[in-house]
Amino acid sequence: MPRLARFTLLGLFLTTLLTACTFVQDRYPTLPPGPYRGTLELEFNPIVPNPKGAPLPEKVNLEFEEVTEGVLPFNFTVVYETDTTFRIDIQNGEEVITVPAEHIVFGRDQQAGRDTIRIDFPVYDTHISAYHEENVIEGVWVVHYRDDYRIPFKAYFGKDYRFTPLRKTPTEDVSGTWAVTFVDEEETFPGIAEFQQNGNELRGTFRTETGDYRYLEGTVQADKVYLSVFDGSHAFLFEAKLDEAGALKGSFRSGRHYIASWTAVRDENATLTSPDALTEMREDIPLTFSFATPEGETISLEDERYVGKPKLVQLMGTWCPNCRDEAEFLKSYLAENEVGDLEVIALAFERYGAEDERSREAIRRYRDKMDIPWPIALAGSEDKAAAGEALPMLNKIISYPTLLFVDRDNRVTRIHTGFNGPATSKYEDFKRSFDASIAELTASPQ
Repeated sequence: MPRLARFTLLGLFLTTLLTACTFVQDRYPTLPPGPYRGTLELEFNPIVPNPKGAPLPEKVNLEFEEVTEGVLPFNFTVVYETDTTFRIDIQNGEEVITVPAEHIVFGRDQQAGRDTIRIDFPVYDTHISAYHEENVIEGVWVVHYRDDYRIPFKAYFGKDYRFTPLRKTPTEDVSGTWAVTFVDEEETFPGIAEFQQNGNELRGTFRTETGDYRYLEGTVQADKVYLSVFDGSHAFLFEAKLDEAGALKGSFRSGRHYIASWTAVRDENATLTSPDALTEMREDIPLTFSFATPEGETISLEDERYVGKPKLVQLMGTWCPNCRDEAEFLKSYLAENEVGDLEVIALAFERYGAEDERSREAIRRYRDKMDIPWPIALAGSEDKAAAGEALPMLNKIISYPTLLFVDRDNRVTRIHTGFNGPATSKYEDFKRSFDASIAELTASPQ
């Protein structure tokens, strides 16, 4: 081939390559589309208060060579909806959590000379703030309602595995039901693990007497078990090892502020205290309360709107994913079923307390983003002792959510503590019992 022709072809090739690069850069001005592997570094950092976390190594004394200690992994996908805007889909097992484009802000830090991105989780009052360069995002996950609470965050484009790309042959299939005991510095409490294993892949959840740990996803590598979830609020990491007797022994981390050890043995008949037997009325007296909405409207069962009607009263927090699961269930149920004159009221117990404007703003944001059709009043602080003082007719409040079934005379006929959500095997049982309770509650007065 003549030299001139060779130069001409080379020039055309370079021009085409540069044009293609420019096209991609123009079309995707920030993050490239596709899969990412995100990580949160939970390992104890003295800057962050973590008194429960310090003694864990002495408690469990385990080594996990397949993964980096204290790193919580999760997966997400960047999906472009236009040439310049994208959403983020976070994957946890069967659940996909979408962060819409309106909650993603990107720009340029002129002083640092680096591109920036902020991902907001407005319902949960948290966000990720990070720099991004080429195929890497690096920054922090910030929890607003905790003092100086920042967890290092990184994400790598093109990596679609969660914990490890290794495929060590599992020594056992852990599918099934396990009786679990959690131990931290303050208490021991029971749980039930529900696992579904397919080769190295593992999904499942933990049920406790105050609610479930939602959708967990992970892996089994030889005799090691790993599970995690990140949804903008929860940052849970479970690690465990199978011993020679077939029992599991490991650690559970929630962010950087909480660590417990846990053990589990197979038990298909494992049970927990009934969620209908955990909270009671102190006396057989009518329920009464008076709390204000963020707009200042007082909500009371003596209001004309509620007199003589059956009611559901949800004790919840805008920061609580299990409360959100229950709210989604209630919305669907009300939309799909004839419930007569049933009314719903939510009483919010917030991280910032009863007097802080941030609590009222959190309720407004939650109500609007979730499209909640019933009123939400600010009842007090999330502290369970303080919540008990706000509703002294209850013997205790041990979990959010707690759902009160209230008859036409304002007497509580059922109290359901916690919520076994769609990630659990008990969700269908709850729906059946809920339907029966609503039928009884809304029956025409004699």
